[in-house]
Amino acid sequence: MMTTGILLAGCDNKPAVNLGGIGAPPNPYNYMKLSGQCQVGDLTAAGQNTKSATMQVRSDDGYCAIETRMSGGHPYPSFGVSPAPEHGKAFIYNYNDHTYVTYTPNTSYSGQDKFRVVLIRGGSEPREYIDVTATVTAPAVPGAK
Repeated sequence: MMTTGILLAGCDNKPAVNLGGIGAPPNPYNYMKLSGQCQVGDLTAAGQNTKSATMQVRSDDGYCAIETRMSGGHPYPSFGVSPAPEHGKAFIYNYNDHTYVTYTPNTSYSGQDKFRVVLIRGGSEPREYIDVTATVTAPAVPGAK
């Protein structure tokens, strides 16, 4: 029994996103794989209704995420991406009172990628934007010199 516990302890499966704590509904997107390298800078003001964010991510078929919410503490009711990233894909969803912006670079891509997230508050309120700049590194190839 102890051997099994030790072996399972070596399987360090991290949750893909913030699970929201005890009592939160299960995250329907928890199956997604987190990139081996994911560093997200703080959201910073970049103009009227616009913020910018940077991320460093590895192109290992995993994602990197930005977590945001409206000033009232709720997720955005609607959202989109325009323009879309050229070297990967963006996926946006709401979970547990947050809006998550995920970016997954194309496998083995290395370089920079940019995209714009459009956050729609609803009614006649102005849209908000997040300009994302991702620095992507390709995973190391074992045995390459």
